[in-house]
Amino acid sequence: MSKPSVPTASADLAAFIDHTLLRPDAQPAEIARLCDEARAHSFKAVCVNPIFIPQVTERLAGSPVVPCAVICFPFGADPTAIKAASADWVVGHGAGEVDMVIPIGLLKAGDAAAVRDDIAAVKRACGDALLKVIIETCLLTDAEKVLACRLSQEAGADYVKTSTGFAGGGATVEDVALMRRTVGDTMGVKASGGVRTTEDARRMIAAGASRVGASASVAIVTG
Repeated sequence: MSKPSVPTASADLAAFIDHTLLRPDAQPAEIARLCDEARAHSFKAVCVNPIFIPQVTERLAGSPVVPCAVICFPFGADPTAIKAASADWVVGHGAGEVDMVIPIGLLKAGDAAAVRDDIAAVKRACGDALLKVIIETCLLTDAEKVLACRLSQEAGADYVKTSTGFAGGGATVEDVALMRRTVGDTMGVKASGGVRTTEDARRMIAAGASRVGASASVAIVTG
């Protein structure tokens, strides 16, 4: 997946954006509004916690906007079997995309095989659904970021993603550029966490992001 060109109009950013609401206190009425905003602005996807995927799938029916679920979020510390079961459940309830978190502690401990196997099992459970792998860049060294991206490639994932937004740091231009250099044209790169303005989104895309996760999506596309 090659590096995209940077949109010149704010509205053109919509095709890059996963309109996101992952707060633990999010309520069904807010999820409904999220879906309606995504349809109105033609965002790429709506990204929510698994409990809301049936609602999102129903609300977006007939729309090109893709239902997306995070699983085992935000720590990624669940057993692989639980992650795979979660992926299977959300896909079975309409998710066309799944965002998973790697087992960060195992990566930092040097257990590359366990991380690769974890991602691969989730990818199998996703079937035809697209898999994005959150590596939580703010907790990793540059060498660990590169390793996480390479393991995601080897496991067959479709995207690598910077952050959950819940670990004290978010996407940076430097991390996006590093991830793009590492995966080349073979994968997508999603910048997520702290992307709040039109300029933020454009900088991430210029650095190599092919998708942007944001809760401030409407502000981003309206300038």
